Amino acid sequence: MDGIRTYGGGEDFARRIEGGRFLFSLVMSYTRTAQIPGITVAGSNPELLKFTPPADAEFIWYGRCRCIDSIPMTPDGKPTPALLTRAALRSSGIPFVAVDAGGMVKPRMPHIHTGLEPGGDISREAAMSEGMVGRAIEYGRAAGMMLARMADCLVIGESIPGGTTTAQAVMRGLGMDARSSSSMPDNPVSVKERAVGLALSRLHTGEIIPVLSQLADPVIPFISGMLLGAPGDTPVLLAGGTQMAAVLAAARALGYGGKNAAIGTTRYILDDSTANLLDIAGAPVIAVDPGLGGSRYDGLRAYARGFAKEGAGGGGSMIAAMLGGGAPDAARMLRLVEEEYSRAVALGSAA
Repeated sequence: MDGIRTYGGGEDFARRIEGGRFLFSLVMSYTRTAQIPGITVAGSNPELLKFTPPADAEFIWYGRCRCIDSIPMTPDGKPTPALLTRAALRSSGIPFVAVDAGGMVKPRMPHIHTGLEPGGDISREAAMSEGMVGRAIEYGRAAGMMLARMADCLVIGESIPGGTTTAQAVMRGLGMDARSSSSMPDNPVSVKERAVGLALSRLHTGEIIPVLSQLADPVIPFISGMLLGAPGDTPVLLAGGTQMAAVLAAARALGYGGKNAAIGTTRYILDDSTANLLDIAGAPVIAVDPGLGGSRYDGLRAYARGFAKEGAGGGGSMIAAMLGGGAPDAARMLRLVEEEYSRAVALGSAA
C-alpha cells in the first residue's frame, strides 16, 4: 500500500476493503459558527462561505461550479480539497452521491435533499433544536442504510465551513481532551477556544442530544445517523479529519458499538501538531500521503505547508481510489491530481 499509512488496526481495515466496490457520499451543510472572524479559510471572503459546500459538490460532479461564477480556488492558486476528491473518483469510477443536510445554498446538481436547516453560531446560541437533532439522526440512518447497501464500502465525506470548531466543542462536551485541526497553516486556536468556551458555558449535562443541540453542526448528527444505519457488516470509511472523530464520539454516545468504521484522511492532518486525531479517533485510522509537497504546482505544494490539509472527503476518496485500483500508488495519484489542477487553472483563466 504505497503512500498509505495505517494506525490502530487501519491495516486490517484497508485489507478488508481493498479491491471492493466503493460509493462516495458528500454531506454538505452550514454552521453560522463559520462567520466568527478568523475561524476558517474556507471561501475567499465571508460572503462566499455559504457557497463553499455546494461549490465543492458541483466541482466534484461537473469539474466546474454553477452556484458561483468561479473555480473554487484562492487568488494565488490554492485549490479546494474537492479537486483531490474529483481526481480520485474519476480515476477509479467510484460513484458519487451528494447530500444536502442543512446548507444555506443548494447545489445545482442531482442530490439528496433532507430539509434540514443550517446550524447556529455556537458562541452565541444553540446550534440546533433538539427536534432538529433527532431529525438529522433519523434522516442520516435512512441515508446510511440505503447507500451502504449499494457498495462493499461506503465512503462519507463532509463540506461545512467552521466544522472543526463545532467538532471540537462536541468532543469537549462529551468529556474528551480534543484538539481539532484547521484549514489554515496557523490554527486559530485562541479563536476556537473562545467560541468553544462560550458554547460549553451553556451546557449543563453530558447527555448526547443536548450536547449536539448546543454544540454541534448538522453534519455531526447526520453522519452519526448514517453510521448507525449502515449494516454492521458493511465497512464505512469516514473521509475527513478531526471532524470524523466527533462523528464517531457522537455515534458511540447514541449507541453505536460497531467495528465497521475507520477514519480515512491525509497525512497533513497527522502532521498538524495543534491537533490530536490519533489520540481521539477511537477507531482505525488510514492516512494517505499523495506527495503534494513534491508537485510542480505551488498551489498543490501549499497543502504540505498546512493549507486546507483535508476536506470534501479528499483523503478518504484518494484512499478508496488507491485501494480500488484507480491509482495504484502515490505517484500515480499525484499525476492525476496535477492533471485535474492544470485543467481547473485553464478553466479559471478562460472564465
